[in-house]
This record gives sequence, C-alpha cells and structure tokens, in this order.
Amino acid sequence: MRNYLKLWSLALVLLLFAAADRKTTTIFIIGDSTAANKDISGGKQERGWGMALQCYFDDNIVVDNHAVNGRSSLSFINEGRWDKVLSLMKPGDYVIIQFGHNDEKPKADRHTDPGSTFDYNLAKFVRETREKGGIPVLMNCVVRRNFFVNAPENDDDEKLRTTTFKDGVKMVEGDSLIDTHGLYRVAPRDVAKRMNCHFVDANRITHELEQGLGTEASKRLHMWFKPGEEPSVPNGRQDNTHYNVYGAHVVAHLLADALCEEIPVLSKYRVDADLTVDRRGRGDYLELQPAVDAALLRSNAETTIQILGGEWTQPKLPKKARVKFVLREGAAWK
Repeated sequence: MRNYLKLWSLALVLLLFAAADRKTTTIFIIGDSTAANKDISGGKQERGWGMALQCYFDDNIVVDNHAVNGRSSLSFINEGRWDKVLSLMKPGDYVIIQFGHNDEKPKADRHTDPGSTFDYNLAKFVRETREKGGIPVLMNCVVRRNFFVNAPENDDDEKLRTTTFKDGVKMVEGDSLIDTHGLYRVAPRDVAKRMNCHFVDANRITHELEQGLGTEASKRLHMWFKPGEEPSVPNGRQDNTHYNVYGAHVVAHLLADALCEEIPVLSKYRVDADLTVDRRGRGDYLELQPAVDAALLRSNAETTIQILGGEWTQPKLPKKARVKFVLREGAAWK
C-alpha cells in the first residue's frame, strides 16, 4: 500500500511538472469591428480578421480577441475593456493594438485626434502593456474598400449592417483605391517609432491587397452581396468596411505573416492548413462535411483540414482522397 501511495504521488508530481511545461502565450487583440468576433447565429457571414487569426498559429499560441464593434481607443478605455485585458495579461504575452476607424467619427464618446488624444491613448496601451511584462504591437487601421474619387459621407460604419443592397452608394468607382483614414493611419507608426514598439503596417498590407484585386474582385472580401446571393442577408448589402468569412481569412493570413516577420520568434508557431473547421466561427466552415466536400473538389491536390475543438464523426473518404486531418484544441473523433 505504501509503495502504491509513493507511485501515485510520483505520478501526480510528474503530471504537475508536465502541466507547468505546457505553457501557452496569449496574443490579445484590442480594436474595432474590422477585427472583432462576430455573431454567427442564423448563418451570418460577417467576420473580423482577429476572429480568424487563431487558424494561423498552433496551440502554443492562444488568440484572445477583445476587439469590439464600434469601439475607438477612447471608448475602449472608458468602458473598462482595457482594464479587463490588463487583468488577464501575463509576462510574455502580446497585445495587438489597432484603432482608427471609430476614432475618426464625430461622436464625443468615440472621437480622438491624431497627433494628440489618439496618440496619447495608443501610448497608454503600449506603456501599460510593458508595465505588465507584455509585448505591445501597434497596427494601423485596415483600409476601407473605397474606389470612389471622393469618399462618401460615413459618420458610423456600424450603420452599414442595417442597410440593403439598394441603399448602397451609387457613385461611380474608379481604378484606384483612395485612402479614407488620413493621419489616423500615420499616428500608430509615429507612436511606435517614438516608443521603440513593434509596428505592423496593416493599412499598407490591406491597401496592396484590395488594389491588387481591383474594383470588382475586392468586393469578395467584404459584406457585399446582391439580393438573393446570401441567405443571411436576403436583401443584399454593400458594405465596404466589414469582412465576410473569406475576407477575414485572407487578411488574417497576411497579418499573421507580417507579425512573424516583425517578431521572428512567432514563426515557429505559424501554421497553414488549407481549410479550418470550428463551431465557434473562427474557421472557414462551422461543420466538417462541407469542408470535406470542398477538399474533394480540389482536384488531386492534398488538402489539410484542421479542426478546432469538439467531438466529431470521422467522415468516410473515397479511397484515393488526399485529405489530411489535424485535430487541435482538444478536438477528437467520436
């Protein structure tokens, strides 16, 4: 009996040591609707790039996305959201800081000025992250899909969700993407330089993406649907700000690459599956079978499907199917 207790105690100690070794690093995201987690009920298709970021890092990295629709650097602080992130942060964690879309807006509870209050708030995030032992990463705001010579009036991007296709702007578009952010895209770089902080130029990255796709193809990134095209928005929508599932993943993939270039140590945790399945909406698909169906249409190419969490029924595949499954976050076959 005594030997049994000794063995049991030894096993417990080994388990505790093993648990202690399985340390994860958290990447917190603070920002607005372009990065935020979204409501996926009823098949809704809107996604933030931060919602998809976990798909591009392995389980040694935990993406904790605190970005929220409609928030500016000011309202994020005043609502206590920044204090919540600080309370969760541990030494060695990263904080991606991306604001601008709503700091531009005229409402007093959101508005800040670049070169002044906007810079002050960004510096506060950087300073307080460092005081907690964290590593701040400043990003400037992603672009809006604006090919109009003169940007249409837009006092609140959140109103775009209540519009239909026929409510969309009727102005003629040109061939060149036109900036809508002005000095709000410059301020994060300036603060990063002054404070010797990591910086990722998300504005440049997404500008090159949308300009490269051009006027028509860039619509595929956004909540831009004609009536009857997407069941969750039967009357369609012309939303040049917010991403759909595809767009969020394209942008998250590019920003994951940029993060690894800026912070090389993150590269060893970088992953690239062809498709991701996640019932929480972080992946390309909510369920496994549609992902398998898509994989089988990929000609003779081998397809890797990663599955994030949950129990799943393992699908039956044709004998010559070249599909590989990667189970993550405790995912398991029933």
